[in-house]
Order: sequence, then structure tokens, then C-alpha cells
Amino acid sequence: MRRILPRLALALVALPAAARADDVPADFSRLVLDTGRVPVRPAEPGLVSLQIHGEEQFRLQGERSFLLDPTATAVLNTTGGRLLGDSIGQNVFLSHWLRLTPTLQITDKLTLVAQADLTGLLVGQTAHDTSADPTPRDSLNGYSNVQPRWLYLDWLTPVGLVRAGQQPEHWGMGLLANDGDHPSLFGDYRNGNIAEQVLFATKPLGEQSPFVVALAGNLVYRDDFATLAQGDRAWQGILAAFYEQGPDMLGLYGVYRHQSHDRSAEDYFPYAETLDVAIADVAGHFARPIALPDERAYVFGSVEAALELGSTNEERTLYQAPGDQTRVQAYGGAATLGVVFAGHEGLEEAQARTGERPDLWGTFVGQVEVGYASGDANPYDNTEKRFTFDPNHKVGLLLFDEVMRWQTARAATAAQDPNLSNGSRPPPGVDLLPSGGGVFGAQYIYPTAVYRPERWLDLKAGAVIAQTTSDYVDPYRLAVSGAYANYSGGDPRRHDLGVELDAGFEARASIGNGLRLQTGAQGGVLFPGGALADATGAAMGTPWVAIGRLGLQF
Repeated sequence: MRRILPRLALALVALPAAARADDVPADFSRLVLDTGRVPVRPAEPGLVSLQIHGEEQFRLQGERSFLLDPTATAVLNTTGGRLLGDSIGQNVFLSHWLRLTPTLQITDKLTLVAQADLTGLLVGQTAHDTSADPTPRDSLNGYSNVQPRWLYLDWLTPVGLVRAGQQPEHWGMGLLANDGDHPSLFGDYRNGNIAEQVLFATKPLGEQSPFVVALAGNLVYRDDFATLAQGDRAWQGILAAFYEQGPDMLGLYGVYRHQSHDRSAEDYFPYAETLDVAIADVAGHFARPIALPDERAYVFGSVEAALELGSTNEERTLYQAPGDQTRVQAYGGAATLGVVFAGHEGLEEAQARTGERPDLWGTFVGQVEVGYASGDANPYDNTEKRFTFDPNHKVGLLLFDEVMRWQTARAATAAQDPNLSNGSRPPPGVDLLPSGGGVFGAQYIYPTAVYRPERWLDLKAGAVIAQTTSDYVDPYRLAVSGAYANYSGGDPRRHDLGVELDAGFEARASIGNGLRLQTGAQGGVLFPGGALADATGAAMGTPWVAIGRLGLQF
């Protein structure tokens, strides 16, 4: 470790102008984050093969509670009818997910891909009054929660790729479209963007060209803003164009979305909530070798920025009629810059331990991510400015994925409480309030580091320093009390969200027959800022989370 800081400082000034992308390993991403996954073997001409890969993951989580908005029902069930705060009531629990991904390859022209999850809480405490969250953790459902995810066919034609069926959507860093199948340094993926889609991708300048154009049309099966099974009908047209060669990529992703939900039966007159929005998203990444004496090192980076413009009557104020439109004007983005030092094993050592040929692996990785998501300080105007990252783009363990996630989920659940609304329809747009764990209305800096004393062992650390990009206003408190306050009842004009510190380790081992065992632990502590303080100005108690991890990949 004593050599790492001098090497890192040298690396940041040693990038030669003549460095080329083809000097970077084809599997460069494994140097940065070794997921331990078993790769799918490439398809071969004239051969039909079936591969079934997947994983079973267990998570034992313990965390410190923090107070949230109490629901009207919770208040009524409290002696004396007074309840100033209420946690989700969940401090220790064991969860799991089993993911299976069968792949049928019919020569090198046709590939049928399927994926399904079996997830649930096994034992421990459950959360309460969190039903507005996409995964509310409010029941012990063991092995009963089956989630069909993908079933699509790839057809490689002489002019391009045709993909049809229920399929994932992913673009760039995953801020906007994230398939929920990309592991992160801290935290775990869940859900993801899935659509009933037909896609065509081609290289208009020739097969050897690095320029790709893709056109798609879909009906959203599930994402952060719509669920087909719950009556949402979200149609999308997508056009993407990008340059990609080796580790380099730069492209533009454009989406037009029309979404509707028929509320006629609920309101006893013909009426539909609609959303029309256009999205432009620019993304790219790169990697280059660094010239250092007696060292293999690489500098890498990525960027993504998105703009959403449109209108909706799904989210409106108390002063707007049902047909009135709210403008959508939201934007956000993130960028990373990092360096990785690489080592390799000798042939005999690698084959004795894993049976695989030796290749490069990252001995030390240091990177910094900065991000920005626009916020909305005034729920009573007719413009929606809040931008929310996809929850599967993980930034730390605690601030966004636990504290702000459950603050928004509880506020939305409380707003829909039947004892508050006397059985009437909840306020329009309240189902859009939960963040699901995604970054929203905040800017942050997120430095991380990974040290691998051995190829199979990761020692990792990170920090999140964040503040809001607008006043931090709880729409539920504003609706019930008429006062602008944050989610703890404090001053919304305080923007400091605090500092989070994270650390963990992960060990991987091949146990034969194509099986890989993972074990480790992660933990985080948040030192809350003024944006999370209560009405008296008192800081939120210091939240923490600790997670034991055990997995089997095959």
C-alpha cells in the first residue's frame, strides 16, 4: 500500500498522447470490477448449444432505524392519537435472490435468451407503511416471489441485428435506462428496465465500421415510472446512434414516450392520466494505457447526461383541473475518472488455482464520480423539475439507497392512507414520489478505491459527499400542514445532506464444476447534514448499515 499513492500521482500525469485504444485488454472492465460471473461462451457456426448461468445470493442486513413521517393509520393506532415519528421497524433481516439466465444458441445466427428471478425475505423483521416503494420489504415471502424478466430472440442477419421479445434496456452508465443486471462496487441491483420490444441495429457504413445505429419500438413491461400489470400503458420510440471501438464509445440516445393510465372506473367519468416526454441522453466512455516504468496501468472514464422535456396531467397541484398539464423540465448527469494498476499471475499458478489461462487483473483501482440531478422545491407550481437516477446506478450504500429512499416511500404511503383521504382517490402523482433508492435532487462527489492483494480478494472503501440541488421539500407535509419542510419537519432551505463512509471486502473462489463462491461484507455510516435535521434543528441520529454477503455463481 505504501507504493500506491506515489504510483497514483505519477499515473495522473504520465498519459502519453500516442496511447491507443487497441493497447487496452478486450475485457478491460474486469480490471476495474471483477464480478466473478461465469461468462457465456460465444456462439459457433453450425453448433447448437444450451447454457444456463445464474446466481443465488444471500444478504444478512442490519441497520439503525431513523424516524419518518407517520401515516394517519399509525397515528390513530397510537394511544392518545399522537405520533411524532415512526421508523420502518426493520433492523435485522435475511433476504435472497435466485437469478437464472438460460441461453440457447442456434448456430451463430439465432440466440434465445431468457431470465427470471426468485426473490424474497427469508427471516427477520419486516418493514411497515412502505407499500409505495417498488420493493417495500414488508413481508416474509421466502421463495414465492417469482419475477419473469427476459424472453427474447436475437437474429443476426446480413444487414444487422433484429431483437424481438421481452428484453432489457440499458444505456451508458445506467442513469436513465438500466437493466438491473450490472453489479456495482457497493450495493446490489434489483428490478430493472424491461420492455416488450422490437429492435433493429445496423452498421450503415459497413460491417467493419465502428458506427452503429439502432431503432426500437416498445411497450414498457416495467420500469421506474410504469408497470404494465398495474394498468400503465407506456409506449416508446427509441433512436440511438453511437461510435464504439474497443473501450471507446460515444453516442446519443433519444426517446419519445407516451404513457397513459385509464382512471375512468375510479373517478366515475371518462378520464385518463397521460405523460408525453422527449428524452435526449449523451453517453460515452474510454480507457487508455499509461506509460510507467515497470508498471501496467490504465486511465479510464465515463460520462452520461440526460434532458427530459414534456408534459403530463398525471402529476398536478390542488389548484389544477384534471385536464391541466404540468410541464416536465428535468436534467441530470454523472461522470467518472479513474486509474487502474494491473498485475498478472504466472501460467502454472493460474492453472493450478482456477484452471484458467493467466490474464491481467486489477491490483489497485481508484476513481471519482461526480453527479448532478435537478430538484424541485415547489410542488405547487406547474413544472416538474425533479430528475431521478435509476436506482440500479448505485452511489454508496446508505444516503440514497436507505435514508432518502424510505423518506420518499413513507411520504407517498402516508399520502395514500385511506384514513387520511376518507377513501377518496390519492393525490395525483403521489405514486411518482418514491425514489426507489435512486439519486434525485442532489449533487455529489463519490470517490472509491479497491485494493486487491490477491486476485480473488477485494478490499474496498468509498465516501459520498452530497447536498441537494434545490430546497428539500416534503410534498406530503406541505399538503397536510401547508408548511414547507423537509422529510423530518426541518428547514428545507438547508441543503447539506451529509457525508457517508463505506467499506467492505469480497472474496471469490472457484469450487469446481463451473461454480464460483463469493463471500464478504459491506457497511456504511452516514453523518447527516442539515438537510436531514428536524424542526428543532437537531441532526438525525447517525444511521448505519452492515451487510453480510454470500453467493454462488454458476
